[in-house]
Amino acid sequence: MRKRKSVRGTHRADAVDRERFVKMSRAGADGLQETRREGGNRPSGNKATVVTYSDEFAIQEVKELAKAAGYTVEALITQKQVVKSEYGVGVGKAEELKEMMIQNGSKTIIVDERLTSSQAYRLATVTQAEVVDRERLILNIFARRAVTTEAKLQVQLAELRYEMPRARDAVRYSVKGEKTGFMGLGEATVDVKFRALKRRMATIKEKLVKAQSNRTIQRVERRKLDMPFVSMAGYTSSGKTTLFNRLASETREESPDLFTTLTTTTRAVSFADPKKKVMLSDTVGFVSRLPAYMVESFKSTLEELTYADLVLLLIDASEDQESLSIKLESCKDILNQLKVDFKKILLVLNKVDLLEKRAGAGEVEGGSLFEGFSTVKVSAARGDGIHQLKTRIIERTYPRLEATLGKAQRMN
Repeated sequence: MRKRKSVRGTHRADAVDRERFVKMSRAGADGLQETRREGGNRPSGNKATVVTYSDEFAIQEVKELAKAAGYTVEALITQKQVVKSEYGVGVGKAEELKEMMIQNGSKTIIVDERLTSSQAYRLATVTQAEVVDRERLILNIFARRAVTTEAKLQVQLAELRYEMPRARDAVRYSVKGEKTGFMGLGEATVDVKFRALKRRMATIKEKLVKAQSNRTIQRVERRKLDMPFVSMAGYTSSGKTTLFNRLASETREESPDLFTTLTTTTRAVSFADPKKKVMLSDTVGFVSRLPAYMVESFKSTLEELTYADLVLLLIDASEDQESLSIKLESCKDILNQLKVDFKKILLVLNKVDLLEKRAGAGEVEGGSLFEGFSTVKVSAARGDGIHQLKTRIIERTYPRLEATLGKAQRMN
């Protein structure tokens, strides 16, 4: 009898662990739904313990991501290799995390890498905490920032793409006769969940196709105006919106927080010559290690870069060389995914006003880091270099039209 009681007690403990993980796992998905319902005003200040890489860039970026998602970082653990073992971190680190979280009172673990559902399940079971990986963290930020219907649909599509492989993992575990890692659901339930995810994804894709068609129509109409199209891109928090406001005389929300802009805004802008107007647009910012499926989910917004006559690629020039290199490479990777012609890029080194506090500021443009790019230095906040930037924009966009007009006049 004691043995049977012990077995029942073991099953009951496992059931409690699975139930607790269900709640923890659903926190991410339900958090997105809650954030959408509350218009992006999800309460901030949730305490979190972070696991990330040991380099300074990774540490600072994950702190900023956590802040943007509404978390307060109570403690931070670094590892040379973040994702390893069945827990996503070292076995010793998992136990260390548990003790650390008891001491600092945090309820969430943020792992600065992609975790599988089984890794998240085991880590949550050991630490008794909600586990948020890097991709979920970014999705939570997107959900807080999404305002327009299109942006919300894009976030929902990215979120579904995040969930799909986890549903597949659950099916695979069920086939092997193991406990499922996807919210503790049984095989039949997982199949139902998987089909439901696919139906939702198909519905959202249809709606986004319509939005994409509307953008195509708008592009065709803009082309009829014979105005060059200039699109702004760059690493998140590089000052794109601030520069857009200065060039277009707009008052869009400016913030040092990450991913302030998730939608495209387009304005007709004229500079010194009122006859030479351009269509200027702002787009969503980039971030390092952005998964391909997220880029694909925001394709209807980001494809504006593909059709632009000129792309203004913004980089925060006030940062150290290592950060500049990582951010520029990340931007180049995403632009490659979008098949943007690099010949159309004008690299804008923003925030030069902050360079005055650093030694050797004049050398930032002289190295091989920006080799192959045409560059211009500006301060969107203070106005430095804006006249030169406007001149470069006209030089890069209007020679094509002027050459066409000159040829037509010679033929007459």
